[in-house]
Amino acid sequence: MSCPRYICLSFLLCALLCLSGCAPEEEELNREEGGLIPVEEQQSEPEPEPVATNLPWRFSLPYEADKSMDPYLCPDGTQQVLASLMYEGLFRLDEQMEPENCLCERYTCNDNFTVYTFNIRWDVAFSDGSYLTGADVRRALDRARECDRYRSRLSRITQITSDDMTVTVRLNAPNSGFPALLDVPICKAGKGRAPLGTGPYYYSVDDYGTCLLPNKNWWRGQLRPVERIALVDVGASLLYRFSSHDVQLMVTDFSSGVSVGVTGDIRYADAATTDIHYLVCNTAQWPMNIATFRRALMTGINRESLVSAFLSGHGAPSQFPVSPNSRLYPTDLETDYSVETTSELLKAMWYEGSRTLRLLVNSDNSFKVAVANSIAQNYRSMGIPVQVKSLPWEEFREAARNREFDLCYCETRMTADWNLSALVASWGNLNYSGWSDARMAGLLEQYAAASDRVEAMRQLCTHLKEQAPILPLCFACKTVLMQSNVLENLTPTAQEPFYNLPECVIHLKTA
Repeated sequence: MSCPRYICLSFLLCALLCLSGCAPEEEELNREEGGLIPVEEQQSEPEPEPVATNLPWRFSLPYEADKSMDPYLCPDGTQQVLASLMYEGLFRLDEQMEPENCLCERYTCNDNFTVYTFNIRWDVAFSDGSYLTGADVRRALDRARECDRYRSRLSRITQITSDDMTVTVRLNAPNSGFPALLDVPICKAGKGRAPLGTGPYYYSVDDYGTCLLPNKNWWRGQLRPVERIALVDVGASLLYRFSSHDVQLMVTDFSSGVSVGVTGDIRYADAATTDIHYLVCNTAQWPMNIATFRRALMTGINRESLVSAFLSGHGAPSQFPVSPNSRLYPTDLETDYSVETTSELLKAMWYEGSRTLRLLVNSDNSFKVAVANSIAQNYRSMGIPVQVKSLPWEEFREAARNREFDLCYCETRMTADWNLSALVASWGNLNYSGWSDARMAGLLEQYAAASDRVEAMRQLCTHLKEQAPILPLCFACKTVLMQSNVLENLTPTAQEPFYNLPECVIHLKTA
């Protein structure tokens, strides 16, 4: 959930940052970005509002002048923050990662969720004044299908057709959650550094430099917290620019593994993501091939402690491969961390700990290595010998694909339709142990075509709890850092740091 807090004394933050790198969804074992340490809630009197001192003359955001601003080609990080202000999708994801209508006014689908028809809002115009058409949307989606960022999530599309104000999409398999995949930014085909969009701002260069200026044709109206956003080229100096107040906002996350220091009066807000950290069990060898043993490992992970100690609370402990922030998460199926339960399960299978288990982790990420070592130490205290094996990325990926592990620490960015096939289907590209289960195959098909997605996900998670082929740990957050006296009432989401832009308040010097 989004929860801004004030940090009004100078402090040292052990944050974790990644400025760029476009990770394909559901394909990679690691990911990038950065984070921040939280401050405990005050239980006494409410903290007074900070005095508005040292306000900037202008509101500035970071960007990289040598990188594309095309939403399909630009890297993650600063450019994507700007893209969220310039472009909009047919849908946008709210704080619970549920799709809400944006450029799409309404839609219909056939009975088996393979054909969707989207009606485009009639009052949407690009920043040049030309109206959005179905053909614009079709061309944009076709282009998105070819780029690394969106190729995977749109891979089930077989055909896109359009007329003046509708777009029809055909899928090669049912997906009742397909609208959640269509927060893809829509931009107008054409040349230039930044394609035309329908968002509240557009890219420009005026007498004062590179900036974002208000799109006077924005269909949501003219209410914006500031009329001009200056763009500051940061390159590799983002932290310096932020600390020196040259820019007033940056996005980070804790699980990148890069430690940096930031000082000053900082405010922050967290946004839930679809980025899951989890352990893969090699079900092809003993004792990992026994479901009882895997369940023992599942109950032997103190997820709340891991999130508190290593993410400083900037994450959501999770026992299932769906975010606890989602309405689909089956809270009633959770099992408390219990050393006693783990011991009972081990006794039931006459486990004696005769073989040391290998926990594989990518050594390039210090956060993951620290978490892996903590999990291994906790298992050892329960009589389960585990040795952590840290390898550089290329060696780690090769070892994972060759199943040279008992447990493998993985991370992936899931899609908001919460399709679990990549993780647990026998053909899934992230199913590194090759686990195969006929019951799971049927449940995945039922979920994809389900009208009641909550119940279908509950059945999936019930079976995953019994079989435990993967051991979810947590979902990471994105953390928006901002100068505490400049921005107020900011509610970010994973894809939109300025999700509630019209309600956001920005304070600047007036004289």
